[in-house]
Amino acid sequence: MNTSNLNIFVVDNDTAVRNSLGLLLLSRGHVVQTFESGESFLASGKLHQCGCVILDLRMEPGISGLHVFQELKAQASSLVVLFLSGHGDISIAVDAVQNGAFGWLEKSCGNERLLEKVKEALVQAAKMGAKRESKQKAAALWQKLTPREQEVARYVARGLSSKLIARELAPIETRTVDTHRAHLYEKLGMSNPIEIDRLIRDNEL
Repeated sequence: MNTSNLNIFVVDNDTAVRNSLGLLLLSRGHVVQTFESGESFLASGKLHQCGCVILDLRMEPGISGLHVFQELKAQASSLVVLFLSGHGDISIAVDAVQNGAFGWLEKSCGNERLLEKVKEALVQAAKMGAKRESKQKAAALWQKLTPREQEVARYVARGLSSKLIARELAPIETRTVDTHRAHLYEKLGMSNPIEIDRLIRDNEL
């Protein structure tokens, strides 16, 4: 799985840590951008890009990494979050992981451990990006159907015959349902109810 083109954002108010991480990741061929505060990162317009954000838990006097994480969740960001914490913040980092963060590392963990964790986070980001792209394509495909065809498609997905669908959607004739069925199969590029059911279920349509 190719992750070399994915974005890595480093958010840390400690200039030395921020620069060190940035240079380390750049030296390994990663696409990296650094931010000196949670506020600057949230204002950057990068929240919905595909990749990983490395967040310092404490960035006083500005907002904390935990606050940034909560804002990412509120905005349904697809970025994978990896926390950097001092020894005293481990319990907070663990709680964050339980609430959806990908993982956490102590700042003294060492370069190789950090690079390995970032690699894992980017693999997860790539999977999430592929899933998001698949859902977007499915939604665009679904929008090709008229509202009535979408309605018929949901019944087709359940395996109902045209006669039964016509009864459910009365007043409508069976041959009209047959026409809708033929049109939706053509527009979706599918040939059976199983494919349509999978499209609807997998993409929450």
